Amino acid sequence: MQSLRVILVDPSSTRSAILEQALRDAGLQVIGRFAECDMLVDRISELQPDIVLVDIESPDRDTLESLQTVGRDNPRPIVVFAEDDSPDAIAAAVRAGVSAYVVDGLQPHRVRPIVEVAIARFREFQALRRELEATRSQLAERKLIDKAKGLLMEHRNQTEAEAYASLRKLAMDRNQRIAEVARNVIDVFELLG
Repeated sequence: MQSLRVILVDPSSTRSAILEQALRDAGLQVIGRFAECDMLVDRISELQPDIVLVDIESPDRDTLESLQTVGRDNPRPIVVFAEDDSPDAIAAAVRAGVSAYVVDGLQPHRVRPIVEVAIARFREFQALRRELEATRSQLAERKLIDKAKGLLMEHRNQTEAEAYASLRKLAMDRNQRIAEVARNVIDVFELLG
C-alpha cells in the first residue's frame, strides 16, 4: 500500500498530535489536521485525501451529518476512533457512511490494519453501490421499453415481438439506445393521447 494521504479530524490537539505521529509511523501522510468536521466536504475537495480519520469521544449529530455529506458528495473511506461503544452511536456512524468504527483507543501497531480494512470495505461498498445503480437503471429502461411496446401493441395492433422489433429498428436507424427510443415513443403517444 503506497503512502496514503490522510485528513485527520480531532478536537483534542494533544490527542491528534499523538495520532498523527502514529499515522506517520505507519507510513501514512497526514495532509490536513482539523479540530472539527465543519467544512469537511470543502477540505476533502481541496486536499483530495485517500482516507479520512476522525478521532472523537462520541460522534455528535453535526459530525455525523458532515460525514454523511462526504459520503454522498465526495465519497472517501472514513474511520472513526471513538470512546462511545453504544449500539446507537455505532449504528448512526454506519448509517452516516463510516467504513470502520473503532472503540477503545488506538494502539499505533493497529493503525495500518484498520486503515487497510476500512479501504477494502469502502471499495466493496462502492462496487455494490455501482451495481445497484446499474440494476436500477436497467430496470427503469426495461419499464420504458415495456410501456412503449404496450402502446405500439395497442395502437398499431402489433404483437409483442413486432412491437419490440419496431423499437429496435427505430433505435438502429436513429443510432440511439432502445430505451431512448422507447422514451420518445411514449412521449409521442402522450402528446397524441
